[in-house]
Amino acid sequence: MKNTKYILIAFLSVLLWACSQDFLDKQPLDTINTENYPQTAEELVTVVNGAYQPLQWPKLYNLRMWTSDIMAGNSIVGAGGGTDGIETQDMSNFVTQPDNAGVLDLWRGPWPGILMSNIVLETAPSLDIDENIKNRSMGEAYFLRAHYYFILARYFGDVPIVTVPLSSDDDLFPQRDPVSQVYDLIISDLNQAIELLPPKSAYGPQDLGRASKGAALGILAKVYLTLGDYQQVVNLTTQIEALGYALNPDYYNNFNINNENGQESIFEIQYASDGGFDFWSNENQASWASPFMGPRGANFVGGGYGWNQPTQEFMNQYENGDLRKDISVLYDGCPTFDGNSYDSDYSYTGYNVRKFLVPLSVIPSYDNSPMNFPVLRYADVLLMKAEALNELGQTSTAEPYLNMIRNRAGLDNIQSGLSQTQFREAVLKERRIELAFEGQRWFDLIRVNNGQYALDFLHSIGKNNAAQKHLLFPVPQIEIDRNPNLTQNPGY
Repeated sequence: MKNTKYILIAFLSVLLWACSQDFLDKQPLDTINTENYPQTAEELVTVVNGAYQPLQWPKLYNLRMWTSDIMAGNSIVGAGGGTDGIETQDMSNFVTQPDNAGVLDLWRGPWPGILMSNIVLETAPSLDIDENIKNRSMGEAYFLRAHYYFILARYFGDVPIVTVPLSSDDDLFPQRDPVSQVYDLIISDLNQAIELLPPKSAYGPQDLGRASKGAALGILAKVYLTLGDYQQVVNLTTQIEALGYALNPDYYNNFNINNENGQESIFEIQYASDGGFDFWSNENQASWASPFMGPRGANFVGGGYGWNQPTQEFMNQYENGDLRKDISVLYDGCPTFDGNSYDSDYSYTGYNVRKFLVPLSVIPSYDNSPMNFPVLRYADVLLMKAEALNELGQTSTAEPYLNMIRNRAGLDNIQSGLSQTQFREAVLKERRIELAFEGQRWFDLIRVNNGQYALDFLHSIGKNNAAQKHLLFPVPQIEIDRNPNLTQNPGY
């Protein structure tokens, strides 16, 4: 799938508005011409491919999802200063208003993927096509719809539940449904996906990167971790262990463009090396991570806009000898990058992210970075299992799972005999370092102790504006203006 473009072919031109900026300036839930529904296996797969595409957009994993690490205190916007990235600055300073452009991106980003997933699930059962293609396509659609709703639920709470393609005869102004019902749908969809999807090992090279049984199990485990159902987390992560995933012996290989979709990868966003579309449009195929995070003015990578600069407080979390430090960040005295020495003057904080950078010697332009973006790695699964076992009172049983991550990083085993509270802190710290800048930290903060963990941490690092209301984003005002049935989140 690395070489499969997530674009729709001409016969589905009616759907192209669902992938366009024009669509995102209209109602996010609109009409569909049912005469253009897929009729063949090839057409069905094309719509499924289109359902993946919004994950690639800057509205989601190409920008907004990883900038949540800035909000979570791992880093600052950096960039060019002034108003550059002002919407992200406001989000990270907890002065977000309902007209914030980043919030609008996150609200609108998932809906085209939900729409196309619904088309697949509406259409596929009645098609007279190969059952393997039909089942896989439906499994992918269930997985993707759940994934998009999981993003919406964690950022906004209550959101409209839409499970069929809407026509002009339908209610195009849906109300927000309780987040508990949204999670019911997510869990149901992922269970369906688990039944229908093949394991990753069943995919050939052209399809590697599609959702698999392991991906559905892993996202469902993360859902239950978010909801605090720790026994389910243990059950699901145990199933994943049996599927043949393994840690890369070298942490670097999780971010090596020659090792994408490797043995530790469970699900990652696929990017191609030819750009595919205008770099600044939603439909781009190239990754923004390298050009955006590359040091500004250093000529290390194509672009080099200097976003996402790690803070000193974050850097202080590294233990002596942690092998992940030299792979994850650039700092004074670090190993050279493609033969270039790093200067702390490249950054406001003295640090830049390294793990997603593709050097100029590999890709000489800013708009052709092929670096995939990790959504779920096996390391995350092991840490989820460690956390869940500890929450179930099985701290000693949890230790080996945490130690696998630490040992790969060149660190000693965690001290034995920690209390449940001490071990919880150790796991959360390990998650912070292991998954740094991968868009996981914010969600880890807000799920613990009903979000109080997030507020305590944010206040401890000087983000004193952070309040209970900020654990959810405001519903964009433009959407409320267009749909009078939408309500605003408390406090905005």
